[in-house]
Amino acid sequence: MRLVGPAGEQVGIVRIEDALRLASESDLDLVEVAPMAKPPVAKLMDFGKYKYEAAVKAREARKNQTNTVLKEVRFRLKIDTHDYETKTGHARRFLSAGDKVKAMIQFRGREQQRPEMGIRLLQKFAEDVSDVGSVESNPRIDGRNMVMVIGPVKNKAEAKAEARRATQKSEAKVQKESKGRVDVSKGEAPLTQTLGDTMPEGLKAMGSEAERPAPEAEAQAKAPEAKSTAKTEPKPA
Repeated sequence: MRLVGPAGEQVGIVRIEDALRLASESDLDLVEVAPMAKPPVAKLMDFGKYKYEAAVKAREARKNQTNTVLKEVRFRLKIDTHDYETKTGHARRFLSAGDKVKAMIQFRGREQQRPEMGIRLLQKFAEDVSDVGSVESNPRIDGRNMVMVIGPVKNKAEAKAEARRATQKSEAKVQKESKGRVDVSKGEAPLTQTLGDTMPEGLKAMGSEAERPAPEAEAQAKAPEAKSTAKTEPKPA
């Protein structure tokens, strides 16, 4: 048999007895990986670890697996502009989420004799959602209805991953903005300052001196008080 080592290296063509001896000496298992090959291929490995890793990969694959849902949007042949825009918006949201959309036109009475009008409406609808979906099945008659299926540009897993990245980016932006704000309740400095806080020390000193009266004016103000006190005091006997 052709023997492969535990790291994927090629050991060469050996006898089964020698391969079993090497597996026993390495405390590994001898696992046949390609029985139909000539000669058969076997590999030295830890079979228990291999089974565990395979089970983990299968579980991750099932978790990431998503089922595409077929959403339905119904139109009337003589639909007004507002209803058409509303239903087109619903279809765009479905396609952006990775789901397929089945667009259906319901014919009434003599409208069945005008299938070309239904085709034009569905073609217009396909053009309006072309950035998020593409036509998978062209318009066809189904009883009294005309249907067309549009598939999403991005599958379900890609749409979820993109939405998750957008959410994380938005949360990071909010956290960054919140860190830049000043919390006054915690004793942090406010954003506003008074005019005096922004003035240099020299200017503030000059301002305080300008507010005080001059020495001469202060002396003149005190002189009348002294004279009046001298007149009212009694002379000693």
